[in-house]
Amino acid sequence: MDSKINLEHALGQFKTHISVYDKNDPKINLKITHTYRVMEICGILSRAMELPEEKRKLAELIGLLHDIGRFEQLRLTNSFDDSVIPHAKCSIMVLFDQGHIRDFIETKAYDTIIYESIKNHGVFLVDENLKGEELLFTKLIRDADKLDNFHTKLIEAMETMLDVSMEELEREEVSDYAYDTFMEGRPLLNSKRETHLDMWVSYIGYMFDLNLPQSFAYVREHDYVNRLVDRVAYKNPAAKQRMEDIRKKMIEFVEKR
Repeated sequence: MDSKINLEHALGQFKTHISVYDKNDPKINLKITHTYRVMEICGILSRAMELPEEKRKLAELIGLLHDIGRFEQLRLTNSFDDSVIPHAKCSIMVLFDQGHIRDFIETKAYDTIIYESIKNHGVFLVDENLKGEELLFTKLIRDADKLDNFHTKLIEAMETMLDVSMEELEREEVSDYAYDTFMEGRPLLNSKRETHLDMWVSYIGYMFDLNLPQSFAYVREHDYVNRLVDRVAYKNPAAKQRMEDIRKKMIEFVEKR
C-alpha cells in the first residue's frame, strides 16, 4: 500500500515556511536545528518500538511540525517564554486555524492524531481523555522533544537559552521550591521557578516526565544526567551540594526504568 505521508515533500514545505525568518538569529537557528533533530529522534524511538513504517513516518512528521509555532512566537516576543504565548497553541494556530497542515500532508486521515499530539506536547499535564494512538503519539513526541532538549542544553549558549551569562548562572542558588520538588520526583512548574538555576534544574527534571522505556535507554546511552549537571561550574557551595543531590536522585530514577 502506498504511504499517505511524503516526508520529502513535508521537509520541502517546512523549508519554504521558515524561509521568511532570520536564520542568523540564534534563537531561530536553535529552533530549526531542534526541529530536525526531534524529527530524527521520533524515527529512532518509533523504530525501537517496532512501529509499522507508516506510523514511523507519522511520528517523524509530527516531529517536524511540533514546534512550527515557535517561529511566530519568536518573531512576536523574541522569547521562548510560554507564559506570553504558548508555543503549542501557536503551532495549532499555524497548522489548523490557518490551514497550513494541508501544505505538509494531503490526507485528513491523521489530523486528529497530529492535532492532539502537538497540542499536548508542551503542556504540564497531558489531557487525561487521550487514548489509543492519540495518546501513543503524544507520549512519543513529548519524549523526543525532551530528549533533544537535553542535547540542546549541552551545546547552546546560556544567553540564547536562559537569557543569562554562564558566569551569572554559576553564582546563583537553587531555590527551596526547585530542590524540594525535584527531590520528591516531580517536574517543576515554570511559574514557580525563582532563579535561572531553577530553570536548569527544571530541564533535568524533564526526565521525570519521560514515558517510553526506549527514551530512558536513550538517556542512559548519552549519559545526559551527568553531562547536564556537569555543564555548570557551581560557585555557590550550597547550590553545588544541591546539584550533587539532584544528580544522585535522577541517576537512581533513570536506572530503575
